[in-house]
Amino acid sequence: MAAVSAAVLLTVFAVLPAGAGDSAAGRKRAVACQTCHGIDGVSKMPDAPNLSGQVEGYLVKALTDFRSGARSNETMSLVAKELSDADIANLAAHYARIPVEVTPPE
Repeated sequence: MAAVSAAVLLTVFAVLPAGAGDSAAGRKRAVACQTCHGIDGVSKMPDAPNLSGQVEGYLVKALTDFRSGARSNETMSLVAKELSDADIANLAAHYARIPVEVTPPE
């Protein structure tokens, strides 16, 4: 099980080196994402995940998979088809750089 987990993590992080995207360009592109995910990456809809603070490589992999059809969601599959590799890298850079505060439960 540990080997499988390690392989998955390596695949996710190997997709694109951290910092490869342009965060400022991603913020501009994220305007189209704000209805569901919020411009700050905090979801406004119960079925849409929060994106702020996510690992950049994970976001690249998820968007690439939605675009290719390897991963399916009614909305994201349509949206991702229109994204270029640069759009994906930029969006991932933007959302990954948004700081997230976590308060542990008491």
